[in-house]
Amino acid sequence: MFLRPISKILVERPDEPRRFIQALIGPRQTGRTTIARQIISKTDIASHYASADEPVLRDRVWIEQQWEMARLGLNSKDPKKGGILVLDEVQKVTGWSETVKRLWDEDTARGLQMHLIISGSSQLLMQQGLTESLAGRFEIIPITHWSFTEMQDAFGWDVARYLYFGGYPRAVGLIQDQERWRRYIIDSLIETTVSGDILLMRRVDRPALLRRLFGLGCLYSSQVLSYPKILGQLQDSGNTTTLAHYLNLLDGAGLLMGLQKYAGQKVRRRSSIPKLLVLNTGLMSALSTLSFEEAKKHPDSWGHLVESSVGASLANGIRGRSLELSYWSSRNREVDFVLSRGDTVIAIEVKSSRKKTSLPGMEAFSKEFAVNKKLLVGSHGIPLEDFFCVPVEEWFKQ
Repeated sequence: MFLRPISKILVERPDEPRRFIQALIGPRQTGRTTIARQIISKTDIASHYASADEPVLRDRVWIEQQWEMARLGLNSKDPKKGGILVLDEVQKVTGWSETVKRLWDEDTARGLQMHLIISGSSQLLMQQGLTESLAGRFEIIPITHWSFTEMQDAFGWDVARYLYFGGYPRAVGLIQDQERWRRYIIDSLIETTVSGDILLMRRVDRPALLRRLFGLGCLYSSQVLSYPKILGQLQDSGNTTTLAHYLNLLDGAGLLMGLQKYAGQKVRRRSSIPKLLVLNTGLMSALSTLSFEEAKKHPDSWGHLVESSVGASLANGIRGRSLELSYWSSRNREVDFVLSRGDTVIAIEVKSSRKKTSLPGMEAFSKEFAVNKKLLVGSHGIPLEDFFCVPVEEWFKQ
C-alpha cells in the first residue's frame, strides 16, 4: 500500500525519546488508520493498536484497559527501547482527554517510554480535548485529503481524473463503474461523516439545514454567496449565525469551508461574505448528474471543478502551517484566492475555458494592497499539473 510522506517521517520517531502525544487529525478515508498501522509495522518495538470506532460503546475504562495492555507489552520486551500505543477515533470516548492526561503523566513520572498516537476524524472535538486537558503535551499532525502528486504516484492518475474524482484512494477501484463510485462517496463518506462525525458528536438543532447547506456548497463551490442568498437558495428562514456555525462544522469534518474575504485586517475578514469551497472535488462530482466524460465537455462545470480543485489544494496545503487562505472581491471584480503570511501576499487567479481573457480583479486588488506575487494558474498560465506539484509554502520563496 502507498505510504504517505507524513508516515515516512513518523516512522523515524518512535526510537527517539518520548516528547509529545502525536495527534493525527483529518477527514475519513485520508489514511489516518493506515498511517498508524504502517508506523507499527515499520518498527520492532512493543506496540498496541485499538479503535473506538466500533458499535460497542466505549468509555474511559476502555482507554485504561488499552493502556495497560500497551504497558504489559512494553515491559515484556525492552522498556528502554520504548513502545507505541495507538488510540484511533479516541474523540468518541466521553472524557477521553482527562483520562489520557492522567495516564500520560503517570508514565512520565515512572520514566516509561510509551509513545502515544491518537487519531480522530472530528477536528473540533479533538482540538477541544487537546487544548482543554493536554496543554503542552501534544503536537497536531494534520492529515488532509490526498494531493494530486500522491494520487499520481500511487495510481498513475492524470490531472483530469484528479479534478473530477478527487483524492479518495479507496474509491479508485470503483471509477470504471461511476454509479457505484458515486454511491460509495455518498453512502460511505458523506453520509457517514455527516451522521457519525457531526450529528452524533455535536449539537445540531437543525440537521436538515446542515445537510442542505452541504449540498448547496457542492453545487456552488468556488462561488461567493451572501448568507441571505444562501438562505434564499435553501428556502429557509434561519439566521446567519447558524449558517456560519454549520459551515464551521463542515469544515472541521473536512467536507466544505467558507473562505473569508481578504481585507488586510482579520477583524473585518471574519464578518465577510463566504466563498464556498469543497475540500475534495470528488464530493462535487458525486452529487452532480454529469459523468466524467460529460463534465469534460461542459465548460462551466469543468471550470468550477478546476477552480475548486485549486482552492482545495491550497486549503489542504496550509493545514498546520502559519498561512492564511482567502479571496477578494469589490465591485464585481474578484481575485480567486489570496495566500498570505504576515505582510506577504500572493494573489492567485485560476483561468479555465469559461473565464475571460482579461484579469481586472488582479489589477484592482494590486492597487488596493501590496501584492508580493501574482500567479495565473491554468490556461495561458502555470499548468495545473505543475501548480499541484508545488508545496504551498514554496510560493513564498523568492
